[in-house]
Amino acid sequence: MKVDELLSELECALREEKSDLDRRVDVYNRIVSVAASYLDIPHPVVCPQLVPVEEVRGNDYNPNRVAPPEMRLLKLSIHKDGFTMPVVVAREGKGHVVVDGFHRRQLAQTDVQIRESLGGYLPVVRIDKTGEECITSTVRHNMARGTHQVELTAKLVTLLRNHKWTNERIGKELGMDPDEVLRLKQMQGLAEAFADREFSRAWDICFPNVTKTQE
Repeated sequence: MKVDELLSELECALREEKSDLDRRVDVYNRIVSVAASYLDIPHPVVCPQLVPVEEVRGNDYNPNRVAPPEMRLLKLSIHKDGFTMPVVVAREGKGHVVVDGFHRRQLAQTDVQIRESLGGYLPVVRIDKTGEECITSTVRHNMARGTHQVELTAKLVTLLRNHKWTNERIGKELGMDPDEVLRLKQMQGLAEAFADREFSRAWDICFPNVTKTQE
């Protein structure tokens, strides 16, 4: 088959080419992109890429905090087993912003051994998200692992509310029922949340026998 012949030629060409790491990374990324397009499976994981770690910034809303012992364990894991999971990113200008993998990216940038082993690059998969969509993706990734802290989740719900998201949209995007959204808003003590009709109806339905405090 023609494809098999081309692959054989490609393998030979790659073995014969003597080039620096930057060139090899560029060729690798292009090959993987072509292969992912050929595969035609609509999941980011089939198209991992290597990008300069300096071009990936940590997000400013990351709700998942890692305690020092867990951070040391993450570092040890990468030292012993290598980078086994790419960082999930979204495009931002000429660079990228972290959606999931904040601490892996941090270690790839600051730990000398890890940075050198990756040649200053970071393995990533890209998702097509912008703005508040990145926030909801981060929440979903963390909640799926069971690591999302409730207080910080509440802060993100508040942030989405400030982006004019309705309770229904927040619940739908984060996989929460109305009661969960309500409880998270209560945790933040948002007076403005109690003022809108939508929220007031939710309070009356969930707590019909409770007299609301007058503001």
